[in-house]
Amino acid sequence: MSDKKLNILTLAFGIALLPPIWAVLSSYARITTGAVALICAGLYVANGNKKEDALKITIGFLLGDLWTVIAIWVMETLQFNPNVELYLTLFVLGGLAVLIGENIPKYIFTPAWLCGWAIGLTIMGPLSIDSLGTLPIQIGASMIAGVVYVGIGVDAFQKFIIKTIKK
Repeated sequence: MSDKKLNILTLAFGIALLPPIWAVLSSYARITTGAVALICAGLYVANGNKKEDALKITIGFLLGDLWTVIAIWVMETLQFNPNVELYLTLFVLGGLAVLIGENIPKYIFTPAWLCGWAIGLTIMGPLSIDSLGTLPIQIGASMIAGVVYVGIGVDAFQKFIIKTIKK
């Protein structure tokens, strides 16, 4: 079997086996945002499965989660036209995320920050700050699970299977 085919088959097996475990177990932990893990794992994989970047990717995602809460609070606090509030909030917070993230790339992966913010806005954007409840925590837990369990976990599992097969 070619290396490419072996990589495809073992990746398919890893994706078929491990993420569904998170999907089932996350609901027992009252995490309703389990699918966020797949999005976050996707960015981790797109970055080349670099374990050395896992922490800064995770920090970026969590900052995006925090940025969402700040954005919702700012837009509720401002008393302008909703479109102006949206534009100003996205302008300021988006610019700040890039300026901060790109100036400390050793600790923050800016694409994860922006992606995390987009994930947060998609889920929490329509809600008021008072109705967020534990959603930011649930999303944060799913983001961590995406990088650590799905991203690093599937990669390690796949490498283990390949090594075992090649013996």
